Amino acid sequence: MENISEVTEFLLIGLTDALEMQVPLFIIFTLIYFITLIGNLGMIVLILLDSRLHTPMYFFLSNLSLVDCVYSSAVTPKVMVGLLTGDKIISYNACATQMFFFVAFVITENFLLASMAFDRHAAVCKPLHYNTTMTSTMCASLVTGSYLCGLLQSSIHVALTFHLSFCRSNVVNHFFCDIPPLLALSCSDIYSNEIVLFTLAVCSIFFALLVIWNSYLFIFIDILRMHSVEGQKKAFSTCASHLTAVSIFYGTIIFMYLQPSSSHSMDTDKTASVFYTMVIPMLNPVVYSLRNKEVKGAFKKIVGGVPIVAQQKRI
Repeated sequence: MENISEVTEFLLIGLTDALEMQVPLFIIFTLIYFITLIGNLGMIVLILLDSRLHTPMYFFLSNLSLVDCVYSSAVTPKVMVGLLTGDKIISYNACATQMFFFVAFVITENFLLASMAFDRHAAVCKPLHYNTTMTSTMCASLVTGSYLCGLLQSSIHVALTFHLSFCRSNVVNHFFCDIPPLLALSCSDIYSNEIVLFTLAVCSIFFALLVIWNSYLFIFIDILRMHSVEGQKKAFSTCASHLTAVSIFYGTIIFMYLQPSSSHSMDTDKTASVFYTMVIPMLNPVVYSLRNKEVKGAFKKIVGGVPIVAQQKRI
């Protein structure tokens, strides 16, 4: 029998080997990461402090911000350390842990985006029934279901991936422990892994996109029926921002996971991965929340030192 040594750690190649790019990339990613943390954690705090934001829409937004913080934190700090110190080694268990949290919360975000589209559909198309449709039980069920789907699918992917034998090399051609580059290192039969990955990804993405597509189709129909031009512009602006972020998120996910392994170019995949691991979590607070007048009002009151509760009493 062939003598196969057990892999105990992996070497992450990173984004580039060019030494002159290490410091600029470290500065850029550090800035992006801090903006991500400040924007998302700040959004959570604002929603918790202002009771006027205790609505289904902001409940979903607070969970979206939490998810963005977690899966960005699962990847970005390790990338920053590698760029600054050159230490790109990650242990076997740390690699599995990073993959688990990243995959779990990316899938959770996928279902949260669908839940948010369903909420917007109920608010725009059936405003009179909104309070009876989007009850606290319904909102909690949608969010809980999103987390459970993410954790379950992530457990399956991690179990299948790290059940494989890694005997070819321990050099991962990526900047974090993602599924495709690790499958490329295995000397085991990965056909079943690819089938499971493709099937679960298609089912999750197709279901979420179907909900989003149907929700916004009916929203656009209702918008076109509006007699107020200002109302149409405002609604179109809100939908455009949401759909832009959705397009970036699903575009990169589909590009990464819904193609055969033979057509994968890891260098191209790494560039695409930067968008959904770092850029999208930074943009989400701006796209979904910071353009909202209610959020801006709550922020100004807190920064200005005016207690929100007192303001609400005067109102």
